[in-house]
Amino acid sequence: MLQTPLNAFHRECQARLVDFAGWEMPVMYTSIIEEHNYCRQHCALFDVSHMGRVEFRGPDAARFMEHLNTRNIGGAAPGMCRYSHMCKDDGGILDDVIVSKFEDHFLVVCNASNREKLLGWWEQQRRGFNVEITDRTLETAMVALQGPEAMETMSRLLPIPLDDLKRYRFKTGNVMGADYFVARSGYTGEDGAEIILPANLALMAVRLLISRAEELGRPIKPAGLGARDTLRLEAGMPLYGHELTEDWDSITAGQEWAVDLTKDFIGSDVLKRVKAEGPRRKITGFEVEGKRIARQGAPILRDGQQVGTVTSGTQSPTLGKNIAMGLLDSELATPGQSVEIDVRGTKCTTTVVPLPFYKAKK
Repeated sequence: MLQTPLNAFHRECQARLVDFAGWEMPVMYTSIIEEHNYCRQHCALFDVSHMGRVEFRGPDAARFMEHLNTRNIGGAAPGMCRYSHMCKDDGGILDDVIVSKFEDHFLVVCNASNREKLLGWWEQQRRGFNVEITDRTLETAMVALQGPEAMETMSRLLPIPLDDLKRYRFKTGNVMGADYFVARSGYTGEDGAEIILPANLALMAVRLLISRAEELGRPIKPAGLGARDTLRLEAGMPLYGHELTEDWDSITAGQEWAVDLTKDFIGSDVLKRVKAEGPRRKITGFEVEGKRIARQGAPILRDGQQVGTVTSGTQSPTLGKNIAMGLLDSELATPGQSVEIDVRGTKCTTTVVPLPFYKAKK
């Protein structure tokens, strides 16, 4: 099992460690609810070093990115990050990624569970393209600082100005000869940034960041994968293997905004057809009555007939409600529709609601 450069930090903090996509990762330190609420109110630190970080260089790197991605990547200016999907020929989603454009190369951040799959697939697809692919995952670390206090706290702690850093933009810096990357992005529905730095400096940097934040009276607390999942679900953000899979396309997944059908990419013909005909099912939000939590795989029913399947569900710490996302027949996927979810033999009354469930205050 792989360990992130912050494994010693997790153990010092007495985190509960689990196997996640072949990595030993903290699922929680104190409690999921406590960490969730601290992120919503202050600033939480997540170790996301398990995610893949892969560079693409060469004369055809921009053209290769356009070929792979559902989003317009070549049109991005240096310093921009774009959320995108990469799909198979049949439109099935191989992964959702963040692509950052530098002056001379691209950086793709992908899901840990899909890194090896994608590395093989990129090698197959690069035929005919003059592009060099370099996996930087094991030589770097990545942390996310998320919450309403995150950007102000980091502005006071990091040696580069962040006041002018816009959402989905990044800056780079150098400390003691080591390069680092700061992007204003994240996966919680809160403001914040993700930082990439050399693996051998990560443990020292995180310890220093936390101690200096404490001195400022703006404590940063670590949060695990459990809170990361409840936070992203409240924010209506999809998770690969749940709302995103190889079994359906980006439009069905409710991510049409991340698809540019004016260009050609792998799977674009299928997505154009889905757009023209309309998806048969859609990823939809639900509020579930009662105390039972609808988990992935639970059937969604209408008049006793299955009309969908739950992809994610939790009890929302912020809203105090049971919420879920699921794949639902399109004709029912409008807010206010009433359906039932079969939660381990109990049929729970459920209402279709808009996504996201939660929006951070600006």
